[in-house]
Amino acid sequence: MAPTIAYFQALLAEHPGHPVLIYEVGGAYDTAGQEETARSYYERALALDLDGDVLRRCLCLCQYASTLRWLGELDESLAVLDRARREFPDSDSVRVFRAMTLNDAQRPDEAVAELLTVVTGHAEVTDLGRWAVGLRGLAQWLADGRPE
Repeated sequence: MAPTIAYFQALLAEHPGHPVLIYEVGGAYDTAGQEETARSYYERALALDLDGDVLRRCLCLCQYASTLRWLGELDESLAVLDRARREFPDSDSVRVFRAMTLNDAQRPDEAVAELLTVVTGHAEVTDLGRWAVGLRGLAQWLADGRPE
């Protein structure tokens, strides 16, 4: 990843304060396993307002939350993902990253519920179609804490 980091760092030196480049530098550090460094770049990119680039903003929130998860900051990760879910309620990426954090937080029922929600959202293009309603019900039941 060193060449990628160097490439984006050079671009960033030419365009300091560019939120997309800051995000991309963070992503390169993240991929290189340098989560603490990546974290600061993600935070800067979000603070500089990636609102103009909706897809990158969603990706940045997911990657930032994943980085927090890897750093063991599960509550912070969930807070970022809850924010992302409010901003991007239909995002499968947000749901999948949230499921991974919930699983790490020892909340497996909620994690499975998130994943079932993603899967059943696409049931019509899979062989799950006939079970979609039941699986959605199961997802809700798990998310609600298995009520009697």
